[in-house]
Amino acid sequence: MEGKEVCASESAVDGSRDVWSSEPSLASSADHLVVMVNGILGRETDWKYAAEKFVKELPDKVFVHCSERNVSMHTLDGVDVMGERLAEEVLEVIKRKPNMRKISFVAHSVGGLVARYAIGRLYRPPEKGSMADSCNDESKEGSVGTIGGLEAMNFIAVATPHLGSRGNKQVPFLLGVPAFEKVASCVIHFIFRRTGRHLFLTDDDEGKPPLLERMVQDYGDLYFMSALCAFKRRFAYSNVDYDHIVGWRTSSIRRQSELANWKDTINEKYPHVVYEEHCKACSDAEQCDSTEDYSYDKIEEGLVTGLSRVSWEKVDVSFRNSKNRFASHTIIQVKDQITQIEGADVIQHMIDYFLV
Repeated sequence: MEGKEVCASESAVDGSRDVWSSEPSLASSADHLVVMVNGILGRETDWKYAAEKFVKELPDKVFVHCSERNVSMHTLDGVDVMGERLAEEVLEVIKRKPNMRKISFVAHSVGGLVARYAIGRLYRPPEKGSMADSCNDESKEGSVGTIGGLEAMNFIAVATPHLGSRGNKQVPFLLGVPAFEKVASCVIHFIFRRTGRHLFLTDDDEGKPPLLERMVQDYGDLYFMSALCAFKRRFAYSNVDYDHIVGWRTSSIRRQSELANWKDTINEKYPHVVYEEHCKACSDAEQCDSTEDYSYDKIEEGLVTGLSRVSWEKVDVSFRNSKNRFASHTIIQVKDQITQIEGADVIQHMIDYFLV
């Protein structure tokens, strides 16, 4: 027991962390599995504050599982290897909790890419209608598939490098200096191994396109985009500044010309949320106009175009007035609830807009 409102357990077998309501009658009615995924070199406890907050606010709705299959040095094994492990872990949880009917993902940083890979593996096509229909008409009843046999509800990516880390200023601490970025792309695999290759799109598996390019389509037996289509809502939370690990453009799935004009907010409930935008799904033809007469990276453009085929709720966040603003990359998830509690309003925003 961790307080009067929630229960938490850590598996002696795999170290995973589950959180649920301490009130038996509420816990028994919870049928929504929320899978929380950590970022690079992270741990299952990184989402401790958020997991407990979700259960306190939605005690009769959610059961939270903080993934442990990809922690610490295991996060360097590659997005695909981690994605396969996460998919297997989720299936084990579903088997252990047969009362679950819905599923959502909340993932931080590289964990967002891992979750996107995992759902591509977990996707099950609808019994009626084609997968093409599910992508072109997200609202059609019965046209979307499931994730591990469960109804897909919310896919929440927090400070995730959806467009990779290779482009200009996609890794802000490299200062946008082309020479630094070029060197980084050549040596990153020495530091972050296979995961680094995936982030900088330097992987070449038997002549296949880089993994992030494959992940904006259904590729082979992995239904990456059909799986994203299956979720009722998709959220991209991004730091607009002071995130020196993941840039604003890559985390918000935008072209440079599409970055929002924002200003400091006076919203008392969400003081660090500075801009919100609902981006509807766009066809390739609809996106052509936005790239005319604009010098863009072709690979990055392909990633933006691919991911924009589904709708996204984009939430821009700023901790520029925080004493710990240089830790914005982890404040946004409240990795440490003592020193990073300023990010609590972002977690509250997730809960308030969470579709149960």
